[in-house]
Amino acid sequence: MNKPTDDREEGLARTVLTDPVHILAFGFGTGLAPFAPGTFGSIPGVLLFWLTLDFGLYVQCGVAAALVASGIWLCGESARRIGVHDHGGIVWDEITGMYVTLLAAPLSPGGWLLAFVLFRLFDIVKPWPIRDLDHRLGGGAGIMLDDLVAALYAAVVLGLYRWFMI
Repeated sequence: MNKPTDDREEGLARTVLTDPVHILAFGFGTGLAPFAPGTFGSIPGVLLFWLTLDFGLYVQCGVAAALVASGIWLCGESARRIGVHDHGGIVWDEITGMYVTLLAAPLSPGGWLLAFVLFRLFDIVKPWPIRDLDHRLGGGAGIMLDDLVAALYAAVVLGLYRWFMI
């Protein structure tokens, strides 16, 4: 009974893993996770942030800007090629959102875990205006913007956390 779905998933995986645009947009394959692709797709954002820790805040902000700028085109192009706006497997927006959230996180395992949980919470729940942005804007900008606002919400909570803990 599940044969058509399995065939479609295999076809999507084949498409994703053979096209550089999809490989990046699908987070190097993390977006193909059978459940919670956005959560799995956030992990490369953590790894990328860790790799850029020693470069300093200015370089990290530049990396974040490059992730956003490239993500607008990348997510839009991947969605266009697949024919589905904001396909669940497109996770470049989660990678970027996670990276941006970590810019505000305390540099500790607990701080990073809190950042991860907050970003995923805001991305999943989509409080106002995230849900509106997700439904009203098309193309790569729409795909990216809702995750960037989720990252902003998470960063504000992290900032408040740091302020109250000092």
